[in-house]
Amino acid sequence: MQFAKKHYSIREAYWIFYRGVRSMKHLIGARKRAELSPEFVERIMLAVTEVNGCGACSYAHTKIALGAGMSSAEIRNILAGVLDDVPDSEVAAVLFAQHYADTRGNPTAEAWDRLVDVYGKSAAEGILGAIRAIMVGNVHGIAWTALRGRLNGSPDPRSSVAYEVAMLLIVLAFLPMSVVHASISGVRGAPLVEFDRWAGDRIRGRAS
Repeated sequence: MQFAKKHYSIREAYWIFYRGVRSMKHLIGARKRAELSPEFVERIMLAVTEVNGCGACSYAHTKIALGAGMSSAEIRNILAGVLDDVPDSEVAAVLFAQHYADTRGNPTAEAWDRLVDVYGKSAAEGILGAIRAIMVGNVHGIAWTALRGRLNGSPDPRSSVAYEVAMLLIVLAFLPMSVVHASISGVRGAPLVEFDRWAGDRIRGRAS
């Protein structure tokens, strides 16, 4: 097994929780308005999970995706980073989901603008909600996967017992804190998306 991507820090985890809470209502609203089907949401979540390398979330969302009607072949492909089976109408969203995860939650303004152009603001915010929801799950799931591997004799060299236990317990503190923080941000009208002007350059640098 290869371990390439650095685990999320405690600080990053807090912001992932905060952004997840801020965007949850948009995901719920998009689902209610039938802008996002269950299969669409699962494709987004599987794509993010593939980038983040969360074993626990891969297992859980494979079962959910199968229940939503996705084929085993498509699920395997998405979890391998292959989008051949993704419907053309959903490719832009899945690519944005990969970009969002690859930039550790700091997408470029250009990527967000393309998403809004393709799907409209309401659906784009729902897509963002799905991405951020699974990012919250990944933070917890990555730590759980690492701890389980450690107990089975295969520790993740990027991790430690202290890190794994801390990340599994932070939900108790982070959830109420992030709810309050997100509520205040909503009242103040803070932007839903903040952009990283250097994200595109970093991705191109890794690809070269």
